[in-house]
Amino acid sequence: MAFAIVGHRGAMAEAPENTIASFRVAEEVGVDELETDVRISSDGQLFMLHDATLDRTAAGPAGRDLGPVAELTWAEISAVDVGGGERVPTLEQMYAATTRFVQLEIKDLAAIDGLTGFFPLHPDYAERTILTGFSVEAMATVAEKLPEIPRGIIVSKWTTAEAHPGGYRKLIEDTGSSRIHSGGEGLTAEVVKQLHDEGVPVHGWPTRDAGDLRRWLELGVDGTTSDDPRTARRWLAEALR
Repeated sequence: MAFAIVGHRGAMAEAPENTIASFRVAEEVGVDELETDVRISSDGQLFMLHDATLDRTAAGPAGRDLGPVAELTWAEISAVDVGGGERVPTLEQMYAATTRFVQLEIKDLAAIDGLTGFFPLHPDYAERTILTGFSVEAMATVAEKLPEIPRGIIVSKWTTAEAHPGGYRKLIEDTGSSRIHSGGEGLTAEVVKQLHDEGVPVHGWPTRDAGDLRRWLELGVDGTTSDDPRTARRWLAEALR
């Protein structure tokens, strides 16, 4: 299987993160997968945003200090410029603007009920989605409510997976995960081989420089996430020469 380059929040090194502009750059670069984050507004709109507020991503003061986005209406959220005139896109807008496989990270458990209504109406989008998250509760919930969509648990370091009650195998079982996304700490080539022998793909994150990319290749993981997928693809081509 070819090593996958995943665009983190699109191509956030070249365009405002989690915007249509960012997703389009990532598609133009030729990413294998897109990674993005889903939340839900107070009036039930699913949208793409990493943080719980707009404070960091808003382009001007008018978009800051609005409070948690979960307490805002979609009209309030969509009025905010998040850079270059871009607005926060809805989940449907994101899918309509993209063609790649999507790592959809659940940032707010409240979004799960919205997703259970969304995907049955959009089976074509469901077919190119893996639901991801750090939360065991979130992954277990989507395993129950959206069993047809694959899941991938995220851990900041491999030792977190091993520390789960019952170990990493129980973590995979408890979340119904078909893939694991791990930070590099504690991850070894032996661990990756063991997971592969058990039929579990491994994605490593993040890739910030060429050294990170080389290390992931040495570990034998299946792919990695980068803020700058264009450069990551160049590093990959150079490493494979």
